[in-house]
Amino acid sequence: MALNIPGLVVMALFYIVILGTGIWASMRSKRVEKKCTGGGMEITLLAGRNINLLVGIFTLTATWVGGGFILGIAEATYNPTLGAVWALMPVPYVVTFFLGGFFFAKPMRENKYMTMMDPFQKKYGNVLSSALIFPALVADVLWVARTLVSLGGTMRVILDLPYVYSIIISAVVAIVYTLLGGLYSVAYTDVIQLILIFVSLWVCVPFLLTNPHSMDISLTAYNQTFQAPWVGTVELNEAGKWFDDFMLLALGGLAYQAFYQRILSSSSYTQAQVTCFASAAFCLVLGIPSILVGAVAASTDWNSTTYGLPSPYERNEAGSILPIALHFLTPTYVSVIGIGAVAAAVMSSMDSALLSSASLFSSNIYKNIIRKQASDNEMQWVIRISVVVVGLAGTGLTFLDSSVLVFWIVGVDMSYTIMFPQLVCVLFFKVSNGYGVCVGYILGFVMRVLSGEPLIGLPPAIRFPGCRLDKEGKLTQFFPFRTTIMLMSLLSILLFSWLASQIFNRGLLSNKWDVFDIKRMEAQTARASDSKLSESKEDGPAAKQLLNTTSL
Repeated sequence: MALNIPGLVVMALFYIVILGTGIWASMRSKRVEKKCTGGGMEITLLAGRNINLLVGIFTLTATWVGGGFILGIAEATYNPTLGAVWALMPVPYVVTFFLGGFFFAKPMRENKYMTMMDPFQKKYGNVLSSALIFPALVADVLWVARTLVSLGGTMRVILDLPYVYSIIISAVVAIVYTLLGGLYSVAYTDVIQLILIFVSLWVCVPFLLTNPHSMDISLTAYNQTFQAPWVGTVELNEAGKWFDDFMLLALGGLAYQAFYQRILSSSSYTQAQVTCFASAAFCLVLGIPSILVGAVAASTDWNSTTYGLPSPYERNEAGSILPIALHFLTPTYVSVIGIGAVAAAVMSSMDSALLSSASLFSSNIYKNIIRKQASDNEMQWVIRISVVVVGLAGTGLTFLDSSVLVFWIVGVDMSYTIMFPQLVCVLFFKVSNGYGVCVGYILGFVMRVLSGEPLIGLPPAIRFPGCRLDKEGKLTQFFPFRTTIMLMSLLSILLFSWLASQIFNRGLLSNKWDVFDIKRMEAQTARASDSKLSESKEDGPAAKQLLNTTSL
């Protein structure tokens, strides 16, 4: 197969447009910075808390609709051991955005936090919060790596471009425009990328559905043809695993900094809510083309194509089924359009991960711990260096696929089993303190490791009910063990926090043993609550008087 020159030209034009948009957005951010009362750091990380509603919807949607979203849904639908019922991502993401809009956006917006980790540092202090920041940073670095891997595989199939080149070029472009303008550049390039994702995928769908090598997908949905029906089934003894995967995607996303970066950049709580709800609808629509691609691939007689036999699943290439289907089942110009969608999806997620991790390091570690007196100019350089370091780290990990897989699984699981219960407690339960945090953190981590992970060959030391060999011969937990661990972690935080509070407040242990100084922390929390209450009481009569004056 020769290098696809027309495809390379189209991709070069795409990268030029994205880079140009990023440069324009960076110039806009500099103009806004002169007018904004907030600091330069707030402009870079949160776009001055004044992001346009439409842009906010586009950037939040584009962050979630990444390469893993597009390729993962197609893979699950095509995989004969799974099917469309296991292509979960669009529906759980709707749950993520609705829960985020209804419950999590308000406390984050009202307190004007800069990052997701600010409430932790405010309540628990810097030392304990640093341990909690680590899994969030690791998850972002590996997010970068996995999105680049998906793009590299796609370009290799369609353009015959060497894997290394496609990875490096994409990484450099994303790093450069993220460096130039922070969230402004990321948000405005996300607009272009989301439009490209939507248009490109839907342009490819008619060609796939009418190609001569595939049967009508309505006939293969529930009937055995070239492989098992593409709709798939969830047997009763698999329901626990299905539910666990659903909850992992739905609630795990609420523990990512990238989500709160978009929420905190909104000008108001109402705008943040609208952004979440609109993005939920977009995710549903954008998931449909990938399901159709997987369905067509499952309905294809691969022996009649130039791909030949064995099938992609039998060659262990199910993960690349979207680019394979585009390449072998559509005209060349259509497949090139399709790769534009994948490239746009990958870069829209990568830039979000870059800025997310840079926000956590610069704001919560450098500014709050290492150099509290750092100037705005210094912080700008710290953010830039953080973006480059995270980008290089993620790019480097793409060449160590097995190691990336290990950490990617750890990152996704830890965001659900550890970070999510911690976030719920710090935002909604005043009783939580450092002792409960430590117990919940350690318990969640240890239980997750002991539960095993078949994808990395880690056998389970703890076998939950229903643990058995799956269809591929791997020992798998079919019980919703991740959700169980999450709930155990949540309850342990609350229980041990309450016990520690009782022990020290009742004088059962001397205060000299109170290493987390929970009495002082509880007093600060109480004062903050009283202050908010008094402010609301003062604002009420003032607002009423203003209303009466206005009516006159």
